[in-house]
Amino acid sequence: MLKSLKAQLLVSALAAIVLLLAAVWCVTRAHLMLSIIIISVICIYLILLNIWFWRKIIDPINELTAFSKRIASGSYGIQLETGKEDEIGALTGEINDMSQKIGIGEKYRTDFISQVSHELRTPLTAITGWSETIAFDPAVQGDSLKGLHIISKEAERLTNMVAELLEFTRIQDGRFNLRIEQIDIAANLEDAIFTYGELMKQAGIEVNYKAPEENIPLIPGDDERLKQVFLNLLDNAATHGGEGKKIDISLSLEEDGVHIVFRDYGKGIPADELPHVKEKFYKGSSKNRGTGIGLSVCDEIVARHNGKLDISNAEDGGCRVEVTLPLKSSV
Repeated sequence: MLKSLKAQLLVSALAAIVLLLAAVWCVTRAHLMLSIIIISVICIYLILLNIWFWRKIIDPINELTAFSKRIASGSYGIQLETGKEDEIGALTGEINDMSQKIGIGEKYRTDFISQVSHELRTPLTAITGWSETIAFDPAVQGDSLKGLHIISKEAERLTNMVAELLEFTRIQDGRFNLRIEQIDIAANLEDAIFTYGELMKQAGIEVNYKAPEENIPLIPGDDERLKQVFLNLLDNAATHGGEGKKIDISLSLEEDGVHIVFRDYGKGIPADELPHVKEKFYKGSSKNRGTGIGLSVCDEIVARHNGKLDISNAEDGGCRVEVTLPLKSSV
């Protein structure tokens, strides 16, 4: 039995040529009935050949294309059944091998990030604690005190980055869980705004919150995780759109769920970077320091609530982030 697609196509082509020559011979010899029979056989043969080509080549290629897209979207390590021992089967085997190697490499990277992050937590905690303690010493004045505040602030920034990295590894390892219960999303949002509000004022940023006109019902969600999303979006608005000195926040109830909108008045996001801002470790042309995974974590949290996180540029400047959360659980 022929296992090579190349050999099968060659045999099929030779068979078609033989039938065609036979039909020509019959026509030249005036064998009309035999010619009609052979031409009919040729037509049926071509139809069957097309069906074979579709099942043996087109369908497997479409399946491989869909499989490759899953790998490209982050499903590293997945495997596809090899099937028959032909060129398509060999290609499937190579793609499976690539997927497995990428999965192993991704696991090594995740493990490395997790280990480094855990190792950094203890010294960062010590640095933060001792810098704050020494700052209370009356003998520390002037530039020394200013330096201690800088150390404390930078240590806090690094601690937040480590926390983001650990959150990222939990998502990658499948250890990222939600505690779903009925929550007051309006109170959750207002708490996040209050938590971050003082820092905004110190930075000279005006925060305008538009409360909902109607009562927002309780919705299913993880209170702490959603607050984490709101704090991260507020921080992004202040960091990347802070030059506009203004952030608008609104909460509304629509037919498809609860909508929370964060809008800053900064420069916005370049159009070519906008499709990638939720990708892991993507920072684009931004010069602000950070891990580049904050938005990807937010997107993951919202997605696990069966919601949507949409990022766009506002028509009159600035960036607009909209979080949509369902009113009922889909489980």
